[in-house]
Amino acid sequence: MKKETASQQQERLNAFHTEDEDVDLSIYGVESWIAVGFFWLLGITVFHQFFTRYVLNDSAGWTEEIARYLLIASVFVGMAIGVVKHNHIRVDFFYRYLPKAASRGLALAVDVFNTSFYLSCVVLTWLLMQKLGNYQMTIIDLPMNIIYGICWFGFVLCTFRSVQVGLAHWRSDYSGVDEL
Repeated sequence: MKKETASQQQERLNAFHTEDEDVDLSIYGVESWIAVGFFWLLGITVFHQFFTRYVLNDSAGWTEEIARYLLIASVFVGMAIGVVKHNHIRVDFFYRYLPKAASRGLALAVDVFNTSFYLSCVVLTWLLMQKLGNYQMTIIDLPMNIIYGICWFGFVLCTFRSVQVGLAHWRSDYSGVDEL
């Protein structure tokens, strides 16, 4: 078997060199950055919990509650990402077998329903916050309305993004299966 020279090895390695594409962070909306921020805070909190429990053998009691609330915040703000990307769970069966005009009407009705649902969640969450008043968290001496306020903010973002998606579908020839 013939041995490769150093220049041949270098040439072989260079043949597989690839260039990375430029990173475009402008495609991410404000909800993406807020959700990532909550997720990082969650990760730091869980690491702190792990460190104090298993390394220092003196668990910080507040970390479990705060981690739970940060997970809730990540999900409720992050669900707006699913709305803007239009990738929440849906059933495409009817879109595939209905005529294009009926599929388009059904898709637009689904957009109106989605927006109505998110808007009703905004109102209901606001009413719940009014009823809770000064209800406090279990371990941390902070009002629970902070958490419900973040959920409310997530529903407001979803409503706003749902209106944007619905208007984009209205202006286009969207029929429900165009993305498949």
